[in-house]
Amino acid sequence: MTINLDRYPSVLVTKEMIQDSMERAPSVTVHRTKASNLDTVYGLIGEYCFAVWLYGEWKQHSKLDTKGKVDFIGEIEVKTSAFPFSDKLNLLVRQDYASKRKPKYYVQTIIDIPNRALTEINPGMKCILSGFETSEAVDQAPLRDFGSKFGGAGGYKCRYIPISSLKPMHELKGLLSV
Repeated sequence: MTINLDRYPSVLVTKEMIQDSMERAPSVTVHRTKASNLDTVYGLIGEYCFAVWLYGEWKQHSKLDTKGKVDFIGEIEVKTSAFPFSDKLNLLVRQDYASKRKPKYYVQTIIDIPNRALTEINPGMKCILSGFETSEAVDQAPLRDFGSKFGGAGGYKCRYIPISSLKPMHELKGLLSV
């Protein structure tokens, strides 16, 4: 699939990002139902790539303790999935999470893996910043169990908004004072 880079900017995943996220993952893992064994690593890499897009670098963000807190400037929560990119994917926010935490904005990043069965992340993969939406819009979104990458039901429901319906990333920069 050809990706519209104006609509969907991307950041290349680096070897250093992968190493750092693997080292940090055990200390920031949230003990809940997981869709994949790499959920925490993917999440950290999505945050690092968002930091590159927002600030031009990621290493300062990697030193922050955001466990249990909103990821960026107290306003932005980054949600990350690893799938072959398609604008038919969704911003997913677990129902239990959406009811507890109210960041101003949710950003969806997709680590563009070559196929769904891939169980590793490699340098040079693209992390696509798919768009953003407000917490209020997420609260109004429909609910669905999207299942597990291991097969079967996921055991939890997510609020979901199609990526094609998210606000484009360039609009987010105009709303932030960074």
